[in-house]
Amino acid sequence: MLRDRYEPMDLFAEIPRLGMQMDPVLAQLDRLLDHDAIFQAVKADLAQRHPRTRTDGRPSTPVEVILRLLVIKHLYGWSYEQTEQFVADSLVLRQACRVYAERVPDDTTLIRWARLMQPATLQTLLDHVTDLARQLKVTEGRKLRIDGTVVETHIHHPSDSTLLNDGVRVITIVLRRVQTVAQDVVGWSDAHLRETAAAAKAGMKRIMDVARQKGEQAADALKTAYRDLVQLSETVVDQARQTTAAVRTTSNDAAQRSAGRLDELLPLVEQVIAQTTRRVLQGEKVPAPEKIVSLFEPHTAILRKGKPGKPVEFGRLLWLDEVDGGIITRYQVLDGNPDEAAQVVPSVDAHIQRFAHPPDLVAGDRGLQSAANERDLAKRAIPQIVLPKPGKKSAKRLAHERQDWFVAGRNWRAGIEGRISGLKRRHKLNRCRYHGDAGMHRWVGLGLLAHNLRVIARAAA
Repeated sequence: MLRDRYEPMDLFAEIPRLGMQMDPVLAQLDRLLDHDAIFQAVKADLAQRHPRTRTDGRPSTPVEVILRLLVIKHLYGWSYEQTEQFVADSLVLRQACRVYAERVPDDTTLIRWARLMQPATLQTLLDHVTDLARQLKVTEGRKLRIDGTVVETHIHHPSDSTLLNDGVRVITIVLRRVQTVAQDVVGWSDAHLRETAAAAKAGMKRIMDVARQKGEQAADALKTAYRDLVQLSETVVDQARQTTAAVRTTSNDAAQRSAGRLDELLPLVEQVIAQTTRRVLQGEKVPAPEKIVSLFEPHTAILRKGKPGKPVEFGRLLWLDEVDGGIITRYQVLDGNPDEAAQVVPSVDAHIQRFAHPPDLVAGDRGLQSAANERDLAKRAIPQIVLPKPGKKSAKRLAHERQDWFVAGRNWRAGIEGRISGLKRRHKLNRCRYHGDAGMHRWVGLGLLAHNLRVIARAAA
């Protein structure tokens, strides 16, 4: 049965002699989260856990407690285990999360509830928080600065050998699971499956050792090692295909679930085998969009941002729209490695729709500048367009970019770099710890929601 909230109580009133008070920012955050629109949006998602969640079953952790725990988690960049521990140990956080004297929910319970939150709901919450910022005069939407950054997925550094080993290892694990619930379906003994996984691991290590060597002989040995690992992977995939076909004829539910997992996994492993064959054995250059860099986070893209210490990143491109006052009004988790210049006009159009007027200033880095973008923004009656032109500039362009308003706008734009750095350090947007595409949206959405609430709370306090 889905509960809304616990019976209110003031823990501080119970222990007046301690003289405890809530932090002013946390107190403002408590008031902001009390808004019914935020509460109802989250409740609608949590109610989807089961058709009769609202009425039947044991009383749940209240909706407002789940919401506040998730915001606190992302506000301080804690793990679920740390959130459970720190809230349980703090009377201030117990009061802020409305847990009161009740038991703080287990971290696994919070994980299950958090997975129900939908990306669309988080975007709706972000829009509502933006409206709150306007009502409280934190922002008027007069300035807009835009930029993109990479949120890495939680994967190891990809290589063809490690991906092949991952494929064999996970497939053999699933086959062993099938064997425990449906005897004589797999066709391979448990010992043979273990030996196969060990052989794949040894093959991966052999490739790593040979890759450190130089010369033609080492190159031939590397190809031979890769060919052996590819053949082993193909054999395991063929056996898994046969097992899946055999499981479909049984009525064992556990075996059917394992077969479903193989159906998801095998196409990915086959793609790894294909790209390894093309790149290593045939010497073909495989384009980045055709590569897969993780079996567990297949939505991960290969992104080249040109950073000196990290020229290639593996994750998703996050596009941010920030207005005056430090409020993030819109975000987009983009697929692949898109052209950032194509995001300028949609960002401005979304801003106009949100604030019902164009911004006085639009600022971006030199990678966003194009004649088409400047022309489209001018059509939208934006008086100050600050998009520095890259490369060699004409005397007329130099004079244009040396105007006081352009220099001031360019300096203001640089602030979004600090904002992104703060989001990555404080709210852990440098690396997504949730799984899948929906998990990436949830991680980013909750982090930005916590950031906006913190900015509003500080301004109000």
